[in-house]
Amino acid sequence: MNDLGGSGRPEPIRRRTLLLAHPSADLYGSDRVFLETVEAFVRDGSDVVVTMPADGPLSPLLVERGARVHIVPTLVLRKRLLTPRGFGELVSQTVRGLRAGGRLMREVQPDLVWTNTITIPLWTALARLRRLPSVVHVHEAEGSAKPIVMRALAFPLLFADRLIANSSYSAKTLERSYARLVDRTTVVLNGVPGPSEVTAPRTDVLDELRVLFVGRLSPRKGPDLVIEAVDELNRRGIDARADIVGAVYPGYEWFEDELRASIAARDLADRVTLLGFQPTPWPALAASDVLVVPSRLDEPFGNTAVESILAARPVVVSDTSGLREAAAGYRAASFVTPADAVAIADALAEIRSDWAARSAAALDDERIAADRHSVRAYQDRIIDSVDGLPLRPRGAERVDA
Repeated sequence: MNDLGGSGRPEPIRRRTLLLAHPSADLYGSDRVFLETVEAFVRDGSDVVVTMPADGPLSPLLVERGARVHIVPTLVLRKRLLTPRGFGELVSQTVRGLRAGGRLMREVQPDLVWTNTITIPLWTALARLRRLPSVVHVHEAEGSAKPIVMRALAFPLLFADRLIANSSYSAKTLERSYARLVDRTTVVLNGVPGPSEVTAPRTDVLDELRVLFVGRLSPRKGPDLVIEAVDELNRRGIDARADIVGAVYPGYEWFEDELRASIAARDLADRVTLLGFQPTPWPALAASDVLVVPSRLDEPFGNTAVESILAARPVVVSDTSGLREAAAGYRAASFVTPADAVAIADALAEIRSDWAARSAAALDDERIAADRHSVRAYQDRIIDSVDGLPLRPRGAERVDA
């Protein structure tokens, strides 16, 4: 394990230690929400220790917020591991993760374990073995998955004391897996910080409609649909271009190759640009006219859609699951059938033709979103979420796993 630093502040008497486990060190939606969670507990006076399976751009930001960061191997659940072919890897990662996690638990001696997503279940198991209170922050909603997969992913949650769901859709998905989880689940909408300064939308987009995609490059997220939609708009005589911000998961390089091949085949090299991963979405949003969130499958929420609204940009989102919940009530949001590039093109064309009204609505929506997704309010609710749990005071008996 690798200790990457901390705040260096003296520890007050009986200061509680919280161990927060997170599955990656990236800077996408759930990673940014996790930063706000960490800051909430640090602000509340806790000694916050974060564990992740790998280092990355999130690590120094966690240290800046006052956390100590340990890199510890752990099992990160993927659907492929829940198959006969993946069983061997599942077992080996579980054994390795239990050993490494047990060592960290003995070193840190936490008073509470907070697991950020259902994909790293070993930390909930280790908390149960050590008779420690545990909380799982659920950022997933596999509502379209097979029931057996849904139940397998949700099973470790039965051992948690409390669950935080990032949307009503996520909470309902948990209920479909195990009805008994309802009583221990609280919905806390994500706190989403906006840009330091909002750049007003352009007054006119008739010269060129600037479309933006921000997110993982994967079939599920649908960046290929944005390419197809831009192609469709240009076929209609509407001048449009797209910037695509994001990178692939390791092992998905083939999908990026397919995106580049699609751009070349459609002769869109001068109209579609792959910008790769960007540490913050705000410069790209400021340079854009409209954001598209074209997810093909269920999403637990829609941080990217909220970020578009916080940047005062109209947004086109798939009419499904948590995306519907995230963009509900905003006049600058347009909903389209999932996996339909023509529907995306239609929505973009409509926004362009009604730009004065849509851009004005986006400015109004920004103020609503800033209040609805206030980071301070989110942090207060996160702190409240552990109230009543029997946090063990420092010096109480420890149980080795």
